[in-house]
Amino acid sequence: MNTIRRLIYREILGTVLFVSMGFLALFFFFDFVDELGKVSRSTTPYRLSQAVLYVSMLVPSRLYELMPITVLIGTIFVLTRMAQNSEYTILRTSGLEPGRALRILLVLGAFFAAVTFATGEFVAPAADRTGQMIKAQQAGRLSVGMTGAWLKEKQADRSYTVNVTALSPDGSLQGVRIFEADARGFLLSMLQAQRGEIQETGWLLYQVDRTDFRPGEGPQAAAPTQRQAQLPWATEISAEMVSVALLKPERMSTVDLFRYIRHLDANGQTSQRYEIEFWRKVFYPLSCLVMMVLALPFAYLHFRSGGISVMVFTGILIGTSFFLLNNVFGHVGNLRQWSPWIAAAAPGLLYSLASLGAFGWLVLRR
Repeated sequence: MNTIRRLIYREILGTVLFVSMGFLALFFFFDFVDELGKVSRSTTPYRLSQAVLYVSMLVPSRLYELMPITVLIGTIFVLTRMAQNSEYTILRTSGLEPGRALRILLVLGAFFAAVTFATGEFVAPAADRTGQMIKAQQAGRLSVGMTGAWLKEKQADRSYTVNVTALSPDGSLQGVRIFEADARGFLLSMLQAQRGEIQETGWLLYQVDRTDFRPGEGPQAAAPTQRQAQLPWATEISAEMVSVALLKPERMSTVDLFRYIRHLDANGQTSQRYEIEFWRKVFYPLSCLVMMVLALPFAYLHFRSGGISVMVFTGILIGTSFFLLNNVFGHVGNLRQWSPWIAAAAPGLLYSLASLGAFGWLVLRR
C-alpha cells in the first residue's frame, strides 16, 4: 500500500505543480501587460524593471487564489488518466478500496491546505506590502479613494475620528486629520498635520495646526488656530490597522484582520466585511480538501479516447464556479448581514456535500 500511496502522491504533486506554473505564468503575463501601459503613460520615473518587480510580488497572492483550482485540475487529470489506462482498476484489484483512496487523497489535500495557509498567511501579505511600496515609490504615495482612509478610536470619555490621506513609501503618514469629540458628540478640537510617524507609544505629528472649539456656543465659537512643529498623540492605532484601511482586506493576514476587527468592535464600528474576509481566510485552505473529494469520483468513471480533455475542462468549470460562488456568498453575506462564518463556509460545505454525494452514488450505487 505504501507503493500505491507514493505512486498517487508523486503523480498528483507533479501535475499540480505543472498546472500551477502554467496558471501563474498566464496571470503574470496579464498583470505585466497591464503594467506596461502605466510605464508608458507615467510622468514619474516608473521603469520597466520596477513593473517586473511589482508583478513578481503579486505571484504569491495569485498562487494563494489559484491553489484550490490547480489542485482540482491536477487531481482530476491524474485520476482520469489512470481510469482511462485501466491503472486505477488495477489499483482497486490490488486492495485500494474507496475508503482508503479517500483517506490517501485527504492526507495529500491536507498538505496542499497547509501550503495554501502558509502562502496566504505569511508570504502573500509580505509580498503584497512590498509591491504596494514599489507602487508608492512610483506615485510618491499610496492612497485609497479621494479622501484616504478613515479610522475611529475611543479613549476614556473622548472619541477620535482619524483621516489619513496617504501612506508614503517609508511608512510615514501623509495628510493626517484628527477630530476629537466628547461623549455627547460635540466637536472639541481638530488637528491637521502634514505628516506623521507611527511609533511604539503612539503617533508623532509634524507641522500641526490645532483648532479648539467651545461646544454649545455656536459654529463660530472656535479658538485661533495654533501651529506646532511637533505633537505626540497617544493612540493604539498601529501601522497594520492603517495598512488594512488603505489596502485590500483579502491581502492581509488573519492576525492583522483579527486585530483590526477587535479595534472596530471596540470603537462601535461595523466590521461585517472584515469578519467575512477573516473567516474566508480561515476556511479557504480547507478548500483543497474539498477539491480532493470532488476529484475522486472521476476515478470511477469509464472513458473513451479523448475523455481526459473533457474531464479537465469540466474541472476548470467546477473550480471557476467554486471561486465565483465564494465571492458571491461574501458579497451577499455582507449585504444581507449573514453570520460571517456561515457566509464564508457555505460554498465549501455545499461542494463537499455534492462531492460526497457523487462519490457515494458512483461507488455504492454503481
